[in-house]
Amino acid sequence: MGMLACFLLAFLWHYTTPIAGEPHSLAFFVLTFFLSLVDCTSSVTFLPFMVHFHPRLVPTLFIGEGLSGFIPAIFALVQGAGIASCVRVPAPTSEANSSSLNATEVMETRYSPPNFSSLVFFLILSAMMLFCLVAFFFLNRQAKSWEQSTQNLCSSQITLNSVQKFPAGKEEAADGKRVGEENHGVEKVTYTVSKLAFIYFLVAWLNALTNGVLPSVQSYSCLPYGNLAYHLAATLSSIANPLACTVATFLPNRSLLFLGILTAVGTAFGAYNMAMAVLSPCPLLQHSDWGDALIVISWVSFTGTLTYVKVMLGIILRTCSHNALVWYGVGEQLGSLVGALLMFPLVNVYHFFKSADFCSFQCPA
Repeated sequence: MGMLACFLLAFLWHYTTPIAGEPHSLAFFVLTFFLSLVDCTSSVTFLPFMVHFHPRLVPTLFIGEGLSGFIPAIFALVQGAGIASCVRVPAPTSEANSSSLNATEVMETRYSPPNFSSLVFFLILSAMMLFCLVAFFFLNRQAKSWEQSTQNLCSSQITLNSVQKFPAGKEEAADGKRVGEENHGVEKVTYTVSKLAFIYFLVAWLNALTNGVLPSVQSYSCLPYGNLAYHLAATLSSIANPLACTVATFLPNRSLLFLGILTAVGTAFGAYNMAMAVLSPCPLLQHSDWGDALIVISWVSFTGTLTYVKVMLGIILRTCSHNALVWYGVGEQLGSLVGALLMFPLVNVYHFFKSADFCSFQCPA
């Protein structure tokens, strides 16, 4: 479905359909809906699928999710989309006459033409989905092979233990007990209801911030500092995602206290980003190198810290049960939904956030 939607978008994204006398991008929205459907359902289905693998492989799923945003971002940068420069142009007559300085020139934002068309970009995304499909085919075969070999190993160990520790006639009871305790050779961990509630609250909170709330205001918080700051924040944040997943693979920490503190730190970075978006088009330290550096560092730190926590929560729930991972996916989508529903009216209906034209807008001294 995702591969077909990307392929059709390459040819249909610019077509409009008259609805109530007004042209609307119906094809674009319908195909984007199916892409979103793929994205949402994959979070709920791929995590339970990881039960077939060793828990140490769970971070690789999150690394893949991070790369799925980073790789298209690289293509977008190569394409040059959104790259702008400030150019002096003759001022309109009315504006020149009304200006106290009688200016004859004004600064205007000029966007560079893309290096390749949207057709090529969507075809690249379609090819990525094809590679994903092929990779999953081999991954599915590997999962069945690994599961079968693990079951055989567990069966041989159970038989050996029951022969050594139990008299004849009691092997079946021993087998039943041990099989119930085994999860393909992985020891299960049990958490109290309060700890599980805390874990799922963190899952929903993190995804509300990273998938719904903060992405809606990234342009408002970064663009007042210039196009370079915006592109650095977007690109480096995309790099921070898979990098944090890699760190979680080699430096795991399952302490709920530590993860709670890290969540508070990441939320603080998110609060700074949100504050700058609220202050747009005149945020703190505008036209200052310190301001540019702070907004980029804040966005990278926000993404990196919260991504690490999300990976570790997935590893923790992997050691609980299959259903725990299913509910992780549910919490992930629920948090994203709440964040999106909260931000949509603020951004698109009430226009709470004000965009800035870095070239022409001048903040009061």
